Amino acid sequence: QVQLVESGGGLVQAGGSLRLSCAVSGGTFKKYGMGWFRQAPGKEREFVAAISWSGGNTYYADSVKGRFTISRDSAKNTVYLQMNSLKPEDTTVYYCAADRVPYGSTSVAEYEYWGQGTQVTVSS
Repeated sequence: QVQLVESGGGLVQAGGSLRLSCAVSGGTFKKYGMGWFRQAPGKEREFVAAISWSGGNTYYADSVKGRFTISRDSAKNTVYLQMNSLKPEDTTVYYCAADRVPYGSTSVAEYEYWGQGTQVTVSS
């Protein structure tokens, strides 16, 4: 059974930084495409960033491009989301996801495994 556990969320002032981590267990991490998504109450889950199995390809939503960086460490079975220059509109719950298709995807529907989410709050 594949399990994903996010950590690193919290409260930060606008302009600050946070690094989210997602530890993956029970599967073959190095074969998975990985993604980060976020979802505000009453809204659909939206794509934030994705990374291919090798780390060689990364994808970002326009809203976070230049501010967020996705990376992965296969030795630790962990994917990261470094978030810089945070804005109040980045406030929401962030989820990581794993996809058995290894290239990385921007589509929620592609992902098979999800974490429980971690709250990020950016104060103005």
